[in-house]
Amino acid sequence: MTAETLIYIILSGILALFIALFQYRYKSKTKNIKLNSVFSFLRFLTIFAILLLIVNPKFEQIKVYAEKPNLVLAVDNSGSIKHLNREKVARELFETIIKNDELNNKFNISTYTFGNAIKALDSLTFDESETNVNSAFSQLSQIYKSSVAPTIIVTDGNQTFGNDYQFAHNFYKQAIYPIILGDTITYTDLKIQQLNVNKYAYLKNRFPVEAILVYNGDNNVNAVLEVKKGNTTVYSQSVSFSKIDNSKVVNLTLPANTIGTNSYKVHLVPIENEKNKVNNSKNFAVEIIDQKTKIAFVTDMLHPDIGALKKSIESNEQRSVSILNPNENLNQINDFQLVIVNQPNNKFKSLFEELDKLNKNRFVIVGTKTDLGFLNAINKNYSHEIVLQTEEYQTDFNLNFTPFQIEDIDFESFPPLNSNYGGITFNVPSQSILNKRIGNVSLEQPLLTTFEISSRREAVLFGENIWKWRAQSYLNSKSFNEFDNFIGKLIQYLASGKRRNRLNLDYESFYIGNRGVIVNAQFFDNNYVFDDRETLNITVKDKLSNNEVRFPFVLKNNNYQVDLSSLPASEYNFTVKATNENISKSGAFSILEYNVEQQFLNANVTKLKQLATNSDGKSYFVDNTDALINDLISDNRYVSIQKSHKNTIPLIDWKYLLAIIALCLSAEWFLRKYNGLI
Repeated sequence: MTAETLIYIILSGILALFIALFQYRYKSKTKNIKLNSVFSFLRFLTIFAILLLIVNPKFEQIKVYAEKPNLVLAVDNSGSIKHLNREKVARELFETIIKNDELNNKFNISTYTFGNAIKALDSLTFDESETNVNSAFSQLSQIYKSSVAPTIIVTDGNQTFGNDYQFAHNFYKQAIYPIILGDTITYTDLKIQQLNVNKYAYLKNRFPVEAILVYNGDNNVNAVLEVKKGNTTVYSQSVSFSKIDNSKVVNLTLPANTIGTNSYKVHLVPIENEKNKVNNSKNFAVEIIDQKTKIAFVTDMLHPDIGALKKSIESNEQRSVSILNPNENLNQINDFQLVIVNQPNNKFKSLFEELDKLNKNRFVIVGTKTDLGFLNAINKNYSHEIVLQTEEYQTDFNLNFTPFQIEDIDFESFPPLNSNYGGITFNVPSQSILNKRIGNVSLEQPLLTTFEISSRREAVLFGENIWKWRAQSYLNSKSFNEFDNFIGKLIQYLASGKRRNRLNLDYESFYIGNRGVIVNAQFFDNNYVFDDRETLNITVKDKLSNNEVRFPFVLKNNNYQVDLSSLPASEYNFTVKATNENISKSGAFSILEYNVEQQFLNANVTKLKQLATNSDGKSYFVDNTDALINDLISDNRYVSIQKSHKNTIPLIDWKYLLAIIALCLSAEWFLRKYNGLI
């Protein structure tokens, strides 16, 4: 209370006393001194209370209390605890700590579980498929950022993903006390540490598999590594280990004979008395793709370009080129994914009609022997000015070409191509890969260009003698690879012509374990603009049990997404349907069985002890829990802090003052009435 307020209170008292004495001593109608004194006192209280409300002084109220430190108890709820048969011990340990009276008197105990993420403890199930200890500390650091919170972590220390948790002290500024679950005895063990396999392979090829094998033991042992497809063993190899030579890298190749997803199991035959046999096996799958591309090269003349392009295209074993004459039977044209038309003339009329009928992708080479009048008549997409003159053109690479990725292979150093003189006009949108150049002058005219129309792709090369380019590329790099890769990308683009669908799905043909089984979808309206108003659902059917489950997609940015991680390992067919329109799409995928939590045999004692040391804590084993409790109780770092809370209360909030005013006025009125003064 300030001095100014105190002066106002004193003046209020003087004024109230003056008014009361003036009314009941100086102006009083009765001479009863005793009665006037009572009236004066009541009137003084009334006026003084009213004046106090006007002054409204403020009083400070101070409350003193003790704040206990926090004690965080985080229990590992992952499947590795159950695999190591420590779930009962973990539950008993949890009950012991939270029910200890001394700990409860000293600390505010908060309980959590963690696996993939940390959660407030509801129940202990030990069924989470992943462990991220570092993430648990990261989230706790946000909760207990500004308070003292020693942390007990009950775990086996086996983390399956995330950053290394032994350096959590860098951001989690609390003492950590690990209670180590799991067996610390070292057992003899063989395991497949890692498999490295490509997800895709091409039909009739062989694909590589790399297996990293690890042995933990003192004796020399011999084992057998097997690769099985179903019940058939497709590969077998003996491997030997010793205490010193305790790891092997086995590289092998398997044949890709069946199109589609092929599942395999790599199995390291257990040795005698091996305790953990789960980590002796790993599953993997490879999607076999038939990428064989058949290309027809139609020509009625001999030219070095034919051989050069054929060699470049067939440098990829999955592509084959057939040399055809335009007068041959055209019924076989539909068997080819791409048709290369070399310097067309009137003899190619039937071919162009058949290509248009089939809407077939094509690559047209326009050279000095091309009948430009015929080409302009048979083709409506572009026209070439007819000038009876030829020119040699060098090339400029178009850095802004977007239909597919392509690199500049030093085109400027290539010799010029011989081409017809005259302007070229396109009637459809097109993009040039290469433009014509004479000397240092760029003509902004296409030399090699591509365009798409009616879901058909076409490329046009306005020049001949491309065989010189292949030869020059070899002189530049001592290899044909750069030029062959350039032609290969062009052929791949022309041979694939994917049509746009209103419903597009993005998913893997197989998933390792049930983590991250995500299917993405995009739905477009009739103008192929993304439509976020549609409702998509996916029906998944287990091929083995025939059970069906239906899941809704959720809208996520410009994408629909569904998480199928709850499905067990099996093979599935699925259908995605749009609710408002009769559009659906089907597919299949496999979930390969793999539980990373079952790959561990022991607790990670070393890392947990290092974690405790780094954070100024201490590690304990399960049978030494009493020592942990005693250390926490006796640790002088964790004491209750006496705090005070000051609360400023204005007098106007004091309801009793209003009651005093009402009581005084009522008493004064009653006495005056009783004595006949009213």
